[in-house]
Amino acid sequence: MAEITFDDFLKVDIRVGRVVKAEPFPEARKPAIKLWVDYGDEIGVKKSSAQITAHYDPESLIGRQVMAVVNFPPRQIGKFMSEALVLGVPDAQGEVVLIRPDEDVPSGARLY
Repeated sequence: MAEITFDDFLKVDIRVGRVVKAEPFPEARKPAIKLWVDYGDEIGVKKSSAQITAHYDPESLIGRQVMAVVNFPPRQIGKFMSEALVLGVPDAQGEVVLIRPDEDVPSGARLY
């Protein structure tokens, strides 16, 4: 993988947000969940599509804090416009496990 500079890293805006709404996304090519995540007053609520159905159902996500890249351009996924990239890592089977803070932190806090 290519090395990046610290200035390159600073261009990626990774924030914590709280899931305020979640719905199944049956129209997606791969099983996914539609998320509405509140990143606080500065950014507000952004939508995201996440392929996280192996470990999560929509109801269990409400109120959960997640980490996401919030400065990618919006991306059309079927009939849904995804505005942020919720972050996760693969488990031993390759299924996504969401990244979140160890403790409750203010929505909109930036990763550094």
